[in-house]
Amino acid sequence: MVLGIDIGGSQIRAGMVDQEGAILASRTIQTPADLDTFLPSLQEAIGWLVEGTEFPSGVGVGCKGLIDPDSTRIESLRGPLHFLQGLRIADIVGLPLEVPVFADNDARVALSGEMVWGAARGRDNVLMLTLGNGVGGAALVNGRLLRGHSGMAGHMGHLTVDPYGAICSCGNRGCLETVFSARAIEADAWAAVHRGCDSVLTRLFREQPQLASCRTVFQAAREGDAVAVAIVSRAIHKLGAALAGLLHIFDPEIVILGGHVADAGADLLVPLQEEVWNRSRGLLGRDVPVVEQQVADKSGIIGAAGLAMAPRS
Repeated sequence: MVLGIDIGGSQIRAGMVDQEGAILASRTIQTPADLDTFLPSLQEAIGWLVEGTEFPSGVGVGCKGLIDPDSTRIESLRGPLHFLQGLRIADIVGLPLEVPVFADNDARVALSGEMVWGAARGRDNVLMLTLGNGVGGAALVNGRLLRGHSGMAGHMGHLTVDPYGAICSCGNRGCLETVFSARAIEADAWAAVHRGCDSVLTRLFREQPQLASCRTVFQAAREGDAVAVAIVSRAIHKLGAALAGLLHIFDPEIVILGGHVADAGADLLVPLQEEVWNRSRGLLGRDVPVVEQQVADKSGIIGAAGLAMAPRS
């Protein structure tokens, strides 16, 4: 049994996970706003779990930011959890030294879960994209998680797809997540409503266009709304083009999509697969499957546990 922990900006989720990937016990707490309350709150939650089950054989932790997997030190972390920067996650957990602690960013953690219990199980070359407010990514290359020289490998959302495009939060222009992400799709919907386009989106959100969610846009497209169809089609077209390029670089066995945008299911997967295959089969000579993640755990606990259980070469 291992302990999986997901450290988020608003909540911390921890759980004991067995060999089959089942959560046997879990605890969720609100993320404290400072280090003085963070450490005792997290360690109290861990203590509660250990007392109610058994001592874990290992710990996996998912957290945003740049993390050194060897030392578990958080090298860089912006946002509400900035006070954790410079600390070792192994120390934050507070368990005895003989309990191994593994830590990485949330996209690699998600892929680790898929390696142990999901669509990447038994595979050596896999790409995973986490599609949410931004676009995260992770790559399994020849059986090893790709980290790169400084740990930045896998940030597929910051692949440049339009050199003259919109400014991204990273400072670059035209990153993938500026054209395909929940925020990008919602921004396009807001613009259509603001222009007064003839659309169900305008009728629903004329007074408060900022409430048009990515889920709502996909739903409107499913029902045949022309404006929503155009927004979704354009976004998928650009994601497909970027993904085809990544296939030519990594030559994976499979591509896995996670994140809440992937909840669109077939409305995303079917046109995306066709776009990717049309652009890549000429060189690859095969159609690389593009599938949803199989570890459907929104808490992040199972993925984090997978980090502790994943094979290491």
